[in-house]
Amino acid sequence: MTITLNGERFELDASMNVTQLLEQLDIDPRRVAVEHNLTVLKRPAFDSTMVAEGDQIEIVNFVGGGMR
Repeated sequence: MTITLNGERFELDASMNVTQLLEQLDIDPRRVAVEHNLTVLKRPAFDSTMVAEGDQIEIVNFVGGGMR
């Protein structure tokens, strides 16, 4: 199955939900925002949102920091 992940073509071996995709990518779901087909997902929806052929997924990492 082919999706677009952060603007790049990406192949998945099987159907999965957003949580499983993040696990496969070794990404901590607590530290990212996910957009699925132009809709920003709330974290509780990660388990119930399935990734399908042709979907567009954008994953944005939160970066901490500040002034010293």
